[in-house]
Amino acid sequence: MPRALRIEYEAAVYHVMSRGDRREAIFLDSADRERFLQTLEEACEKTGWQVHALCLMNNHFHLVIETPSGNLVVGMKWLLGTYTSRFNRRHKLIGHLFSGRYKALVIDADTPGNLRTVCDYVHLNPVRANLLKKDQELRDFPWSSYPQYLLPPRKRWPWLRVDRLLGEMGFPGESAASRKGFAKYMNDRTMQELEVEDWKKIRRGWYFGADSLKAELLQRATQRVGANQYGVERREVAEAKADRLVREGLVRIGWSEADLSRQLKGDPEKVRIARVLREQTTVSLALTAARLKMGSWTYVSNLPSQSRRR
Repeated sequence: MPRALRIEYEAAVYHVMSRGDRREAIFLDSADRERFLQTLEEACEKTGWQVHALCLMNNHFHLVIETPSGNLVVGMKWLLGTYTSRFNRRHKLIGHLFSGRYKALVIDADTPGNLRTVCDYVHLNPVRANLLKKDQELRDFPWSSYPQYLLPPRKRWPWLRVDRLLGEMGFPGESAASRKGFAKYMNDRTMQELEVEDWKKIRRGWYFGADSLKAELLQRATQRVGANQYGVERREVAEAKADRLVREGLVRIGWSEADLSRQLKGDPEKVRIARVLREQTTVSLALTAARLKMGSWTYVSNLPSQSRRR
């Protein structure tokens, strides 16, 4: 069964989403939701997590969390396992509650606008799901962190961190004016077209941010990705490793990138690098041929064996 790639490091920020098994409900009533929030609070105390946004739907939940200690996996294992036990005990059930592994999208929160975009996506879930009545506002949906943002600090969930998002949006501090400005912004957002291109990346991707973040994450994951990771993640990690091996090979032989185009496709040095890619990565023959300027993949497929006979 494919598994989502897990990349952990200190101060990482994630959009985490987990659904119920067979898309069944994970919250049967308000008491279940309160129990989940209590369990999340305990998880934050144990792990040091900082929650920037959340939304509890019927059969899934969304979290935007920051992990100062780089401990997403152990924290999520405790959170999901503990809530499942409490849910089953309360409803006299047994077995799995959540479907497979949770999704964890890494966010480039240091780039202005990214955290706001993901938190908007989370906070506007009730609007997209048509859960608000005609006379209701977004703040009337109680199982989201958005109404908490509008409360004074003493009345807010103690484990919710609001300063980073508000500061990014130009509403610094804990003043009533900042809360009012944020409320106006969110009210305006509910009246706009909700399907934006960035949200497709949030739903389908494994990271959200600049290419520099992707490169950094791929470097972190190169030694950790396994054969059972999701296809797109596994492919991108393999490609990043292959590119690094090619660059290292060029340095070793004193070539530049331009030399790859100038030299013959069957040059022995190219063959040696191709062998390294075949032995140490899972990239395709087509990618190897294109990267090393060696013609078609069928030509490349025979080179390693020819090289070994020399």
